[in-house]
Amino acid sequence: MGSRAVAFRVRFALIAIRGPGTVRILSMIFRSDNRSPGQIRPVNIIPDFISIAEGSALIEIGNTRVICTASVEETVPQFLRNSGKGWISSEYGMLPRSTLTRTPREAAKGRPSGRTQEIQRLIGRSLRAVADLQGLGERTIWIDCDVIQADGGTRTASITGAFVALGLAVQRLIDAGTLTVTPIKDFVAAISVGIVDGEEMLDLNYEEDSRAEVDMNFVMTSGNKIVELQATAERRAFDDAQLAKMMALARQGIQSLIAKQQAVLGTLALRQ
Repeated sequence: MGSRAVAFRVRFALIAIRGPGTVRILSMIFRSDNRSPGQIRPVNIIPDFISIAEGSALIEIGNTRVICTASVEETVPQFLRNSGKGWISSEYGMLPRSTLTRTPREAAKGRPSGRTQEIQRLIGRSLRAVADLQGLGERTIWIDCDVIQADGGTRTASITGAFVALGLAVQRLIDAGTLTVTPIKDFVAAISVGIVDGEEMLDLNYEEDSRAEVDMNFVMTSGNKIVELQATAERRAFDDAQLAKMMALARQGIQSLIAKQQAVLGTLALRQ
């Protein structure tokens, strides 16, 4: 079955008899991949997936797979020279056949698309938000996120995997004596939330995302602080109660993802 195969969402009504003349109907919702509304897809993070990079990870969230690498350069952009500060930047791309039908390489078009530029800036901002750039010193860490299979949530998977690659690269700088303490102040991860068929759902796959009434992306720290929130009413507006429910789902999903990151980066001490 392809990464964007379409399945069907089914709603079952369970009838519970509460005594003579008392009946209660309970609604259970099963999504296109049989998850509950608040359940994320299976997550797997493989560290050091690219052995020659300073830091790398393959992140798999359901059928979405992204290779994230971190490369250290002993230079900084012009605007940071002689400032004592470092920089974290990102590039993002998708393999032509990471999607259901082939997508031409952007290099053939001569420039990255607006979507690609938006996503790679988002990845860079998300990582810089939890880093002490002064503590990094005058060096740049380049994060490259390459989607090898897409089934929704590629930008959020990229942020989550990129943090692992960054953490591994920083640990190698510490082990080599280049840094004495980590410049990383907190863990950060990202996840999508949306409203599909009137129901708030966590971690949308492609089939759900393509027909979502509301689509949101949350980037949050381990302390539940919001780094970035992207929200779009694709088909209908949403209210405060729905926003609160989606935020609660996002917090739940983020903590699950950060637990996966911590399992890989267990020895990484955060900057106090």
